[in-house]
Amino acid sequence: MTTIESVTQAPTDAEAEPRKVWDLPVRVFHWTLVAAIIGAFVTNRLGVSYFKYHVWFGYTVIVLVLFRIVWGFIGTRHAQFWNFICGPAATLRYMLGLIRGHKIRYAGHNPLGAWMVVTLLAALGIQAFSGLFGNDEIFNVGPLYGYVSKEVSLQLTSLHRKLFYWIMAAAAIHILAVIAHYVFERGNLLHAMITGHKPPDSVAETEAIVSSRTWRAVLVALALAGALAWVVTHAPAPLDDSFY
Repeated sequence: MTTIESVTQAPTDAEAEPRKVWDLPVRVFHWTLVAAIIGAFVTNRLGVSYFKYHVWFGYTVIVLVLFRIVWGFIGTRHAQFWNFICGPAATLRYMLGLIRGHKIRYAGHNPLGAWMVVTLLAALGIQAFSGLFGNDEIFNVGPLYGYVSKEVSLQLTSLHRKLFYWIMAAAAIHILAVIAHYVFERGNLLHAMITGHKPPDSVAETEAIVSSRTWRAVLVALALAGALAWVVTHAPAPLDDSFY
């Protein structure tokens, strides 16, 4: 993880060009995940008749989370976990630096942002996977309900529902952090996640990426979607026939 403490000279015209940090797959992942979470929430609120759409949004979340985990190992520089996840000591030093007013800019995620990424991925993964085994105790069951008993299904359904509120709380903190970063650091993280670029005073020339490895990402996403489709279509029928 590379930081840029300060810039003492005004950049030349060439140096003023924004530098690419976030690859296209990461940006597509981010905004598709936002849309999938909103879609899952809306279809859940609309009632049991929209359950199948809720499930499809759940599938999308699962594929996206799995993709991001894989991309964290084979993706571009700032997408890889080793490049942005810090240990507790480094994260604490960063927090103390913020309190003391030290402005340290990171090309990719800062330490707190890194742990937010990990937390959201873990929570969303658990929530989406638990939904595969759930049921609404009325008409609908998850696609993998046949693997578990009704009692286990109800426990996973409870986890699925409760975890959603924790995820929303974490998402709210994430949004507030983006706003605070813009207000106090004048860093437009939203723009960066749309365009993939950051100003040169935040990204050293050696830190910029030159390729998004898009075709590699497409192959990974297709493989994960295909694997999930196979698991779902080969799941056993529910042993409990009380829902039919």
